[in-house]
Amino acid sequence: MNSNRDVLKVRYHDGIVGVLYMSSALLAMTIQLDFIWIALAVAALQIASPFTKFCPVYFVLNKLMPDTEPIQNGK
Repeated sequence: MNSNRDVLKVRYHDGIVGVLYMSSALLAMTIQLDFIWIALAVAALQIASPFTKFCPVYFVLNKLMPDTEPIQNGK
């Protein structure tokens, strides 16, 4: 197990989710308030993730980084 790559995967996840939140907030403030639904959907997925053991971002990262320990792969 390569723990440095695993830490990198977690940082990628946090960065992607942060970008989704920030872009949703900026789009809602500048273009149309309906873009706030992006942030609400991401929040709902994050709340459900510990119970369902499924995170779409980790699903993609697990596929893109096969040499790392799978995170939240449904087990």
